[in-house]
This record gives sequence, C-alpha cells and structure tokens, in this order.
Amino acid sequence: MSGLEIERKFLVCNDGYRREAFSSSRIKQGYICSERGRTVRVRIRDDKGYLTIKGASDEKGLSRYEFEKEILLDEAEQLLKLCEPGMIDKTRFLVKSGSHTFEVDEFYGENEGLVIAEVELQSEDEPFEKPGFIGREVTGDRRYYNSHLLKHPFSTWRESGESTNR
Repeated sequence: MSGLEIERKFLVCNDGYRREAFSSSRIKQGYICSERGRTVRVRIRDDKGYLTIKGASDEKGLSRYEFEKEILLDEAEQLLKLCEPGMIDKTRFLVKSGSHTFEVDEFYGENEGLVIAEVELQSEDEPFEKPGFIGREVTGDRRYYNSHLLKHPFSTWRESGESTNR
C-alpha cells in the first residue's frame, strides 16, 4: 500500500474496545530512521514482516505520504537488528464503528499504560462514528507518534489524569 495516509488519533478512555474487537495481533517494530519529517519503520505483525516509509505530516498532523511493503519475516528480523535502540511493543485491536475500522494500540514496556485509537479516512473532513471508548483527540500531537515514543517513552512524560485502560 502506498499513498496519502489520512488519520485521526485519540486517547482511549475505557477498555470497551476489548469487548468490541473483531481481531487482535501483536506488533513489534523498530526504526531505521526516526527523524522528524521522515521515518523508516520495520514491523513484525504476528508472523508477517513490513517495511514502511513515512513522510512529514501536514501542519494539522492529519495526513502524510506513506509507502508500505510486505517483506519476508526473516528479512524483517534481520532489519530489526539495524534499527535505532529501543522497540515499540503493542497489541493492536481492530474495532468496527459504522463504516470505519478503528485500530486500538495497547502499549507495553516503557509505554505501558498508553492506549491510542486511530481511524484512517479518505479525506480530512470525512465524518465517522466515534465508539464509546474514544477520549481526547491527539491528532498532530507528536508525543503520541510511535517514532517519538521510542525515544521519549510514555512513562517519562505521562500527563496526570492519563490512566491505564487495562
């Protein structure tokens, strides 16, 4: 998949996503490059590997160019060894809401306690139904980008009032 990625990102305020999920998978990912404006990510999702390149976000943080290619699991495992220090480890739950699917990421390790939901859209002003577990919108807040969480884990800057949802 390649092209423009348009998504909105939200904190999750309760664990309702667990009951509503129709699928879940474990994800481990590292970054070959996590510079602001461009990232090169290696991901293992269950038993598949992926290489993803993302460009800079627009000024609102809603859209950016994304190139993703499935690669062999062995290739992904080898590329992870070349990544910057650290690893993002999370479980992704897929939850249907209206005509959209929300991806809810429950983080582990130094990002334990952080749960974020994202929805991909066809246009920046496309309407969507928010499930009951959706909390405050954090679209464009770079602290919640996975590449930022790698270098500045949630445990080091967590805001008061943000609670674990598990």
